[in-house]
Amino acid sequence: MSAERSQRRGGGVRIDAVTVMLVSSILLLGLVMVTSASISMSGPKSPGDLGGSPFSYLERQLVLTLIGCSLAALVFCVRTDLLEKFAQPLLIFAGVMLVLVLIPGIGHSVNGGRRWLRILGLNFQVSELARVLVLIFIASYAARREAELRDTFAGLLKPLGLLALFFVLLLAEPDFGAATVLFVTGFGVLFVAGARLRYVAALAVVVGAALAIVATSSSYRMRRITGFLDPWADPFNSGFQLTQSLIAIGRGEWFGVGLGESVQKLFYLPEAHTDFLFAVLAEELGLVGVALTLVLFLALVWRALHIAQLASDAGMKFQSYLAAGFGIWLGLQAFINMGVNMGVLPTKGLTLPFMSYGRSSLLVALAWVGLLLRVYHEATAQTRSSATSARRSGDAVEAGA
Repeated sequence: MSAERSQRRGGGVRIDAVTVMLVSSILLLGLVMVTSASISMSGPKSPGDLGGSPFSYLERQLVLTLIGCSLAALVFCVRTDLLEKFAQPLLIFAGVMLVLVLIPGIGHSVNGGRRWLRILGLNFQVSELARVLVLIFIASYAARREAELRDTFAGLLKPLGLLALFFVLLLAEPDFGAATVLFVTGFGVLFVAGARLRYVAALAVVVGAALAIVATSSSYRMRRITGFLDPWADPFNSGFQLTQSLIAIGRGEWFGVGLGESVQKLFYLPEAHTDFLFAVLAEELGLVGVALTLVLFLALVWRALHIAQLASDAGMKFQSYLAAGFGIWLGLQAFINMGVNMGVLPTKGLTLPFMSYGRSSLLVALAWVGLLLRVYHEATAQTRSSATSARRSGDAVEAGA
């Protein structure tokens, strides 16, 4: 109670300026690249065509960014102990959403995938939110069952069984990329929470084998894999998207062809403003732009892990695992997206966080930033409160002496 009173007297909102600066930089770079990658799609299609604004995608992305920042501010106002308290209801809600999206007439299908629910006339990809809610529960489990997780194999197997269940639900959409990111991120949080290395290594082998079986059990996924291994064998069909991406990256060389000067975005490279935005960036800004993008993402991942360490030092295990989960997710999804663009990973359909055009991914990612900032606020407040209490106790001892 004394610590809480000290915190209230200290007052003020503690915002991590480094996180805000890094996220803002990535967002601004994303807005520039979305504008450049989509300008040929949204502008007039012929000299006499007066319809269509060339900046329509920029306008939408800017509106989404403002809404996402508002969501981040709203999430920042929610105490993390409430999230821990309601972790199980949030998990159930995530499961209900993923079941509803599979029901014909409720779930909305686009390009053969049933991944969206129509909310207020707009499509919302429920897997984006569901992944965050599942990871909140995993963080809560790791904090509550820390001893069991560290000492027993069953303590690790239980949450992995839960992750496997949600993996199957996501796979039914089908969304193999989102399922893989969720499972690996959850696995990473459990490892950070103290799961024994030998248990993790053994299960990693089993999980890797299972993912390989799942990847090869579908002809659609097999075509993606074979196309990824040798895209030039069928450059006008299964390998078309990847070959165009590689051409774009190769054209960029050291300094790029210039902002707005990409040729591949002119209806050669599919999904140039979403999944393959990184390829357009590499073409227009070259290796320098690619290096800058990598530095920004690596710095944000490092900052998230630093905040996780701050929370851990303050004795806030749940909050620490939340921040670590954000860092693992961000690094993993950015790595997969860039790897797909460069041809070192098979196509997954995952966006580049904070940069690619898209409603659900951008809104949820920004809301998660609000949660990360909340963890920083509470961790620094707790640390300062503990330091103040320790100092007062020391002064009292000296006065008594």
